[in-house]
Amino acid sequence: MHPIVDAVTKRIIERSRPSREDYLARMAELRDKSPHRSTLSCGNLAHGFAACGQDDKDTLKFMNKANVAIVSAYNDMLSAHQPYKEFPDVIREAAHGLGSVAQFAGGTPAMCDGVTQGQPGMELSLFSRDVIAMSTAVALSHNMFDATVLLGICDKIVPGLLIGSLSFGYLPTVLIPGGPMPSGLANKEKQRIRQLYAEGKIGKDELLEAESKSYHSPGTCTFYGTANSNQMLVEFMGLHLPGAAFVNPGTPLRDALTRTATEQAIKLSKPHGGSIGLAEMVDEKSIVNALVALLVTGGSTNHTIHWIAVARAAGIVVDWQDFADLAAAVPSMTRIYPNGQEDVNAFHEAGGTPFLIRELLGAGFLHNDVETVVGHGLEQYTRMPELDNDKLVWNPAPEKSRLPDVLTTVDKPFAPDGGLKLLDGNLGRGVIKVSAVAKEHHVVEAPAVVLNEQNDLKAAFEAGDLDRDCVVVVRFQGPKANGMPELHKLTPYLGVLQDRGYKVALVTDGRMSGASGKVPAAIHVYPEALDGGPLARVKDGDTIRLDAEAGTLSVQVSDEEFQKREAANADLQSYHTGYGRELFGWMRRSASNPEEGASFFWNHEA
Repeated sequence: MHPIVDAVTKRIIERSRPSREDYLARMAELRDKSPHRSTLSCGNLAHGFAACGQDDKDTLKFMNKANVAIVSAYNDMLSAHQPYKEFPDVIREAAHGLGSVAQFAGGTPAMCDGVTQGQPGMELSLFSRDVIAMSTAVALSHNMFDATVLLGICDKIVPGLLIGSLSFGYLPTVLIPGGPMPSGLANKEKQRIRQLYAEGKIGKDELLEAESKSYHSPGTCTFYGTANSNQMLVEFMGLHLPGAAFVNPGTPLRDALTRTATEQAIKLSKPHGGSIGLAEMVDEKSIVNALVALLVTGGSTNHTIHWIAVARAAGIVVDWQDFADLAAAVPSMTRIYPNGQEDVNAFHEAGGTPFLIRELLGAGFLHNDVETVVGHGLEQYTRMPELDNDKLVWNPAPEKSRLPDVLTTVDKPFAPDGGLKLLDGNLGRGVIKVSAVAKEHHVVEAPAVVLNEQNDLKAAFEAGDLDRDCVVVVRFQGPKANGMPELHKLTPYLGVLQDRGYKVALVTDGRMSGASGKVPAAIHVYPEALDGGPLARVKDGDTIRLDAEAGTLSVQVSDEEFQKREAANADLQSYHTGYGRELFGWMRRSASNPEEGASFFWNHEA
């Protein structure tokens, strides 16, 4: 193993020892009682299979065949999740082929940050993850099941499904992806048109036409945001079938993978002699593998929050120092938009996850000694699925990248590090993604422009107030303030300023999304402004220094003066009601800080 990867792993194991041992003991106790159908009364069991056909009822009366729980985030408004409409029938058919049963156990909400970006609904986005976790737990609570298949792709959905399923970690669990839509309008052109719109040089009709050519069919959006980062991390954890992440929907190969994933879940179940559940698959080594996957690919900054929460659900404690230390050690090996111009379809064509895993295993950046849904050892994930006369087979990844400008080798990386930095200083603690930021913008020192609402940036831009070097501070955007929305809508305006030659940066206690781009952005900063954090004491004109090289975030004001300042307040009442936001007040009030997963499940301060 690479010495830093090894050291970080050992540190996480030691730090997590009490909570991990407690979690595994709970899962062992639950496993001893399964299959839980045997504990149900006749009335309970009759309710559980009342809607089944007679053959399924006959199967479920006995404990020697598996019942697979389908938990799905299907809806037909999200392009990524619309293909899941047909998956339950494929799964049921595959289960019947092994003499088993599959029941649709429950659905979870699935919202699209692409639709809610800059809208009130975005303020429900982060907390939807924990709602999904609870929905998953409700779906599995009937004690009818021997295995689980999870249908989900996008931003908060996969972390939520995993968190919920880890409460049932004694069950084997397989995630089944839906795949990305075919490539549409080139990302560079989409970015150009967005900036033209921000400058007022084109109208809404032209912008909508371009966006519609980008997001044009069923399937996941093809840029490398949080949704596709989810798929990358899950595959590196061995929770997908090998090479399954980026196979397009509506294809024979996609259907074959869905059937085989179902069969694999059944083969892992206790009635079929299995003894390994999700609890054993999600361990400290597989979590480190996921973090390495995130960093070598320049993945979503959202996962500096979400994967901390996933790890905690398995009794594993990860912090931002772990991310930072790994990022300094691992190379950057992909260029997928916004870190490059090509999309995930090009990445898959180049060799995809099997090529990348093989390279990283060979260099000691990944742990091979892990449990996966296809057995022990991550080396099984160096193979690519293909159809051979309608039979699903796995062949070795290509020896060379088919697109070396998109996917490269360990010995010829695009950058020597993983492009994520930890920031710390008198303005608080946060993170910055620099994999898409040009070197000359890694350090910005300029006067502050302080905003309490993200929509005020557009007005300031249009008034010309930002035509200068500046660090834009957008505060009162943390989890307790308004649910920590993504602020990606700000990117085109800041990008225009940067293109005009100004030194600009963003500092915020909010999020910046999986599509964080070319503008340096210190995000997830805490303590958040609503808690009286340092951002609440910044004034217009204060000199702020964001130094991604040194890992510092500071305001150039004496400690004595800064501490004397009274923390600013903001009227947030309008953000707490309407569009369902009033239902989430208890989540806002009890949310932990971002480095603890921004969750009310594990808030040690509440």
